[in-house]
This record gives sequence, structure tokens and C-alpha cells, in this order.
Amino acid sequence: MTVTADATAMAAGADAIGLEALEARLRQDLAWLELPAKPWVPERVADGETVRDVVIVGAGMAGLVASAMLKRYGVANHVVYDKAPAGREGPWVTYARMQTLRSPKQLTGPAMGLPALTYRAYHEARFGLAAWEALDKIPREIWMDYLVWYRRVLDLPVVNETTITHVAARPDGLLDVAIKQSGQPGRVIARHLVLATGRDGLGGPYVPDFVKRLDPRFWAHSADAIDFEALKDKRVGVVGAGASAMDNAATALEAGAARLDLFIRRTDIPRINKFTGIGSQGVVHGFAGLPDEWKWRFLHTTLSAQTPPPRDSTLRVSRHPHAYFHLGSPVTDVHEKGDHLEIVTPKARYAIDFMIFATGFNVDLGLRPELAAFAPYIRFWGDRFAPPEGMANAELTYSPDLGPSFEFLEREPGTCPALRSIHAFNFPATLSHGKLSGDIPAISEGAERLARGIVQALFVEDRELHYANLVAFSTPELVGDEWVDADQRDGANQGLDHAAE
Repeated sequence: MTVTADATAMAAGADAIGLEALEARLRQDLAWLELPAKPWVPERVADGETVRDVVIVGAGMAGLVASAMLKRYGVANHVVYDKAPAGREGPWVTYARMQTLRSPKQLTGPAMGLPALTYRAYHEARFGLAAWEALDKIPREIWMDYLVWYRRVLDLPVVNETTITHVAARPDGLLDVAIKQSGQPGRVIARHLVLATGRDGLGGPYVPDFVKRLDPRFWAHSADAIDFEALKDKRVGVVGAGASAMDNAATALEAGAARLDLFIRRTDIPRINKFTGIGSQGVVHGFAGLPDEWKWRFLHTTLSAQTPPPRDSTLRVSRHPHAYFHLGSPVTDVHEKGDHLEIVTPKARYAIDFMIFATGFNVDLGLRPELAAFAPYIRFWGDRFAPPEGMANAELTYSPDLGPSFEFLEREPGTCPALRSIHAFNFPATLSHGKLSGDIPAISEGAERLARGIVQALFVEDRELHYANLVAFSTPELVGDEWVDADQRDGANQGLDHAAE
């Protein structure tokens, strides 16, 4: 029997060893590998405050594994801030509305190569091997449980209900990070800042311009908090044909919507997931080494084909007889008509009580006030790269052009050196690094690349201190009583004299 998406429906089987036993194994594995490494970064003080080596923004999956990898390499003096209450970080129990994850259950995700840290180990320990073998895909609520467990067992330094309000470069090369914690303003001084901020990390939800003039009571973006219970007996429209569109449409139908109209621009729904089809360790580790033209070709082809919604998500909508798929029907205009909207497409007009725009996210630094001081200096691909003939792509044009450890680069060299200390470990990094910072499959590899780069930067910057420590190091390996000088022993030279005769 396939395990359902309802986390409460799962019960531990007789073969479940329990999380306590799994945690004991994980502790043993870490001890055998001598992990985490001992802290090694020299303490730095500025303005009478201890400087954080790294501040991570976002405690979702990417932020957690980034923190875990830094801790693994001995960068213990870091902190992870998240605006959400504990247990609600990321999209999994907020605006993610699928029943299960879309990724195959066996992917190791943020486990960093540790078998006892994988989701499979967690699931088997909690529910048993039989439950794992019966599982189709991971229920999203239990994935959230796993991430909460992951944070706890690795003792990651997460501080919740904290937002970053502004970041500024200091004359001493450090970063002033203004925060608001539980409503109270504060400040942290940091050497590096990591933006583990997901799909909207460098912008926000995208909707067509004509939507913004509508009364907010009539519409929402798929990433917004939506009161689906209020949509009971309502006529609901959804724009889009991706996974998010299907998930929101299905949620509205399951909440009792009287009618669901799905407006799809294309004349057919995408059917082939191009990038997944070529997934390999070659892509994971080799993409960043491609010439720029080939990076663009790969991503443009993927985006042009679009990612199809999962089969299960699509069937979740189409099983309802009052769900209508309108192909070749882009929404060209919307009008308010008293207590409802009139949706205009090339084929017809529709009366809709509430619209959901599953139209994705875009990069727009104007939506990120915390980066206002740096926005004019950040280099994007469109600032320096002309796409191949016939491959113009606005989404790629506005992708940040990042360095080898996800750090921002300057549009004009020398104008903002502090950018090298700010790392975009989020979905918009894909064109520079491949899919290492936004999805489950290669998130550990991405975090390792990020952490190694920060470790190198910290060591190089502190080279004088490390060299001074080298010179000053005086703990003897030998104390002088391990041998005797031959000249001090009786008869030590007699053999040589005899040989000379």
C-alpha cells in the first residue's frame, strides 16, 4: 500500500528502530570521521563586538545544509536567521500545496554523504522498512519534520523570527547587517553573508502588470497565503500549467470550489522534463566549467521547453469534473465586474470570483531593500554576455553573474569590493553554477562548493595571523631524551679508528 500524504496517517511499524537509535548511529559516524572539525578561524572584534564569520539568511533546506557544511569545516562562528517561526521555514508547510515532494524519494538531498543523515534513514527509523518500501513519494509535511530533526541533531545555530532589513559595507571590509528580531532592531557585524533565500531570493513573485491594478480581494499569487476555505462554492481561475498551478488548482477544488478554470498559454502542456533527463554527476560537477555560451544553451533549452507538472499533480486536478483546462488561452486582460472578475482570453471571456496566478518569480533587486546599497554594483549576465542567435531569454539575462563560491561580482571592477563577501546560494544562481542551490538533488554538492570557497577566503584573509601562529608554535614533539649523541658515548668512535688501520 502506498503511504498517503497525510503525515498523521503514518504509524511506526514493528521494524522501526526509532529516531533515538538513528541519532546514536549518526553520532558514531561523526565521531569516526572526526566531524565537525575543530574551530580554527581567529576571533575578530570590531566596535567592541565579536564579528560573525558568516551570517546565513534563510533556514530552509539550503540554509540548513550551508550551515551544516560550514560547521563540518570548522567555521563554528556563524548564525542562521529566518523570518518564520521555528518549524515553518521554507515553503513546505506554508505555500507549497502539493501532497508529496516531486523528487524521487531516494535522493540524498542535504545529507552531505552521511547515510544516517539521509531522509531514507529518518523514514525507516521512524516508520520502518516496510513503510519505506511502500512509500511512493515523500509527504511534504514529513519532509518538514525531517528538516526540523536535521537542524536539531546537527545542533545548527538557527535564530527564528528574525529578518535582515539592511546590509552595508564597512570601511574595514566587514559587513554591517541590520536585523529585526521579534520586532526589535539590532545589528550584527559579519565577514560573509549567504543568501539562502530560495526561488524569490533576489526578487519576488511575478504577476503581469495588469494584475496589480486589481483589488487584492480578487486575486493572489501562488506563493501567497490563501484562505482556500473561503473559496468554497466560488468560481476559481488559475493561470499557469506548471506544478504550482496544478497544486493550487487541486487545493481549491478539494476545498469545494464550484468551478475551476485553468488558463494555459501554450497549446499543449509540457510533457518532458529536459534537465532531469540528463541528470548526472557530470552535470552536477561539470556545469560550472562550461563556457558561457554552453551554459546559456543548456538553460535556454530547458526553460524554453518548460518543466511539466507531475503526472499525479495533474490527475489531482483532472479527476474533478468541474475542472476545465483551457489550452492556448493566455489571459490578455482582466476587468472588475462588481463582485467578480471578467477574464479575457483569445477564445472567450469568463466570470471568475477569485484568481490565482501561478506565474513564478523574477529577479528584481528593487524588491529586496536589504540589498539596496549593493544593487547598482551587482553584475548580471546581461551586463556582459550576448546570447547566441535565436536564444534571447529575459530570465537568463537577469540572472546574477556569480563567482566560484556563489559570490556576487562587480559590474565595474573596483566599484564595490564588498560584493565578494555576499553569496547568492539561491535559485537564481542556476545559470552560473547549475542546479546546486535550489532543489533537493544536488544541494549538498552546492553547499560544499559554497563552504569550501568561504573557508578559503577566510584563511587567505587571515594569512598573517596563521603565519604568526606557525612561527610561534612551540609545542615539542620530542623532548630530548629519546636518543644520545654518539660523541657522548664511550667507545663510540673505536670502530672508525680500527677501520682506518
